[in-house]
Amino acid sequence: MALNFHQLHIFYTVADKGSFSAAAQALFMTQPAVTMQVKALEEYFGSKVFSRTTKKIELTEAGRALLPYALRSIELMKETEAGMTKYTHMLQGRLQLGASLTMGEYILPHLLGPFGIQYPNISVSMKVMNTTQILEEIVHHQLNFGLVEAPIDHPDVQTEAVMKDELMLILPTTHELASKPFISWTDVIAYPFILREQGSGTRRVMEEELLRNGHDPTSLNIVMELGNTGAIKSAVEANLGITILSKSAVKHELALGLLTTKMIEGIRFTRSFYSIYLRSTLLPLSAAAFLGFIREQDENQRRLEHDHS
Repeated sequence: MALNFHQLHIFYTVADKGSFSAAAQALFMTQPAVTMQVKALEEYFGSKVFSRTTKKIELTEAGRALLPYALRSIELMKETEAGMTKYTHMLQGRLQLGASLTMGEYILPHLLGPFGIQYPNISVSMKVMNTTQILEEIVHHQLNFGLVEAPIDHPDVQTEAVMKDELMLILPTTHELASKPFISWTDVIAYPFILREQGSGTRRVMEEELLRNGHDPTSLNIVMELGNTGAIKSAVEANLGITILSKSAVKHELALGLLTTKMIEGIRFTRSFYSIYLRSTLLPLSAAAFLGFIREQDENQRRLEHDHS
């Protein structure tokens, strides 16, 4: 009998979850199947990797020695799949993902077309939800992965940065600040602001960056808090106030000449978008291909921006 990756993956998941039943649920296997694979692994090494009691299981000395090798094998398999997806254009299957508002409404729609050309046999199903809902569906195995605007602190979830983004000061083209070559913090706080609600990823990035630069976010004259980016853009177009949003969210309005973007001197509102998925599962090749594709598109875009700067 030869050692195989499947057994190491099952062993690691049992150790990570602390029980055979929890591992079986995470791996979409029956508990007897998980037990059988662990037993086969123990027979291969001629040593027990778990000590079993009526209440819990614990790693033996051999199990503790095997654990880092199992983890490395999983990480290497993930790297192998990510590295090879660009060569597997005949991939087939259904890709299910969740995306937070900015990603789902303003960024991914522009990427799904080119992705479909490169991988014509993968069908994509995307849910646009808030981060809490995405996390819940991933943990309950209803989604393969999600794309969100902030890293997630959850013991069962892996978080990886996949794209860069920048927030900008957004103004009507007729606003008096629009013609100024340089805009200071003092200039900005003299005008009414329309912002996303407290707790949104965009709001949090803005406030954290202001504090980092020694500015008090509470000094902004906030006249409206809206939970929808489209509503904020409409309010700014109507000259009800100015805002700070992702520049990706206003591409259409910029092209039509309705809004303009400006920078505030000395402040850069940069952030990353993150993929999140369960640590205990290997992503389907279709998901690995999609994540590799959007990373590549982001790198190409930043290279173009750098060349034109």
